[in-house]
Amino acid sequence: MSSPDAISFASHSSVLLDLARKSIRHGLDHGRALEVDPSEYPAELGETRATFVTLTRLDKLRGCTGSLAARRPLLADIAHNAYASAFADPRFPPLTPLEFEGLEVHLSILSPLERLHAESEADLLAQLRPKIDGLVIREGDRVGTYLPAVWDSLPDARRFVQELKCKAGLGADYWSSTLELHRYTVTSLP
Repeated sequence: MSSPDAISFASHSSVLLDLARKSIRHGLDHGRALEVDPSEYPAELGETRATFVTLTRLDKLRGCTGSLAARRPLLADIAHNAYASAFADPRFPPLTPLEFEGLEVHLSILSPLERLHAESEADLLAQLRPKIDGLVIREGDRVGTYLPAVWDSLPDARRFVQELKCKAGLGADYWSSTLELHRYTVTSLP
């Protein structure tokens, strides 16, 4: 069943995806993200939300940047993260004008983070909902997250968690009572 957010955001899918593309185009032309005036859009698109923008080209990842905490209006977050995914993802060189035409844009609008309390990795695995939950692992200044879409390539919950711990700079078998765990869901567009 779709959440009310999913229905609302899906009805504005073309506006949000167009905004992301405009911000990338603006970055190519002006070297910075597009400034967005939320008052020019429907009110629900001005809500403070966290987003990730994933870029693919020829079915391969070309950039993915986002926010875990909601700090700015949805529209501004999408514009900022679209620009950052195209030009500031350290895994890739900045996007070129030639790459722009074949670029696919995917948006993930995050629900608020939900704190998980787990006494062990087995306890965490019992709480996770594969293909539904995104997960944030934090230990001090080491942080990693996987969006729910990562379940497609890592469908085994134990491996999902272990790979995420490695992404955060922790060992695959690392566990500590000070490990902070949060889950979230996403509305994906398209």
